[in-house]
Amino acid sequence: MIASLSGFIIYRDTGSCVVDVNGVGYLVATSSRTLATLPSPPEKTNLLIETIVREDAILLYGFIENNEREWFRQLTSVQGVGAKMALSILSTLTLNELETTFTLSDKTSLMRTPGIGNRLALRILTELRDKVSKIFRKDNIINLPPTISSNDKNNRTETDALIALTGLGFQRLEASRIVRRIMHALGPEAPLDIVIRDSLKELDK
Repeated sequence: MIASLSGFIIYRDTGSCVVDVNGVGYLVATSSRTLATLPSPPEKTNLLIETIVREDAILLYGFIENNEREWFRQLTSVQGVGAKMALSILSTLTLNELETTFTLSDKTSLMRTPGIGNRLALRILTELRDKVSKIFRKDNIINLPPTISSNDKNNRTETDALIALTGLGFQRLEASRIVRRIMHALGPEAPLDIVIRDSLKELDK
């Protein structure tokens, strides 16, 4: 597997570039974020690579930093999110915006990406919320909140859930009533993503 490439950029186009390594040109797909950071041809660059092998092709995806590559790996682990869509998400949202999106379970931000509708956005949030919280530590991407007391945590969860739900267009009064009922049923240690998920089920009825 190719894990990185170090060579000269000899061509750049929308969503891809060609890296010459000792006379061999490698076609590498990238997000617009990575593409914007690459030097102009024919300057030298280093790219981290995610290699995907298919029956009919070996595809290379390039990233300027490990954080973006890890996000790509996590996104493509979700059913319905292929490599092309994962790059599209990374081109639409900055890494900080992705952090906020998962912290608040904000499906509207994900739906800014062409091809992502309500159902797929919810699936991405549901499947990855716990994973990204564990994988992306403070020194990587996601800055997890400090340890807080049970009461403060309960209030924080309720507040964040309401921010997410009102951001999706639901009325605060109705959302507040449902969030409190769900948190009472789940207990003080209820995870934010579960509270939001169950609240959405109630609000969508």
